[in-house]
Amino acid sequence: MLQEYFNVIAQGIPTSLLLTVVALSISFVLAVCFTFLLSMNNGVIKGGINVFLTLFTGTPLLVQFFLIYAGPGQFSWIVQSPMWSLLSNAWFCAMLALGLNSAAYTTLLFHGAVKAIPKGQWESCQSLGLNRLQTLKILVPYAIKRALPSYSNEIILVFKGTSLASTITIMDIMGYARQLYGTEYDALPIYGMAGMIYLAITGVMTLVLRKLEHYLLAFEKRDA
Repeated sequence: MLQEYFNVIAQGIPTSLLLTVVALSISFVLAVCFTFLLSMNNGVIKGGINVFLTLFTGTPLLVQFFLIYAGPGQFSWIVQSPMWSLLSNAWFCAMLALGLNSAAYTTLLFHGAVKAIPKGQWESCQSLGLNRLQTLKILVPYAIKRALPSYSNEIILVFKGTSLASTITIMDIMGYARQLYGTEYDALPIYGMAGMIYLAITGVMTLVLRKLEHYLLAFEKRDA
């Protein structure tokens, strides 16, 4: 019976992994852009980004799923617009919610790493005659590399966050587990199996990310 449960629930693994990869790709690009903009010291732009960060870090991810999936349908002008073909798609909404949520936390992480750069490195760039943007092009990639250990945790959190996608009809790992429970009513083995699948995948991801961190941060150990 456990083997049968596994065979059913495992059908959602590709969806969960694909959702994770797409959401992380979107969030990483947005976070890098926002980090640059926050570091440019433009008050208006910083204010807008801070509002975005407050909204997405201050509200539960589950609420964001429901608002993005069900909210646009409340406005007739959205329903009648070309955007509706995307906003009515559960997979797109799940990807958008995860991507925006992760972008907010990743921006805080990357921007914090930029602010932690020693003052001497900023002064070195200034002494070379570099402007603010040129300096950021040099220092932001360095800061992101230093933030990799913390960013690894965000990757794991996004993968686990995909479990909420089943609440808006996505057939991921939890989607198949919920569907199976609806027919078998065998909660402990079914959800326990789903939990074991998540645990196994996060374990593998953690090992891979730790290897990557060791490789990318090896230069610091050599310098030390």
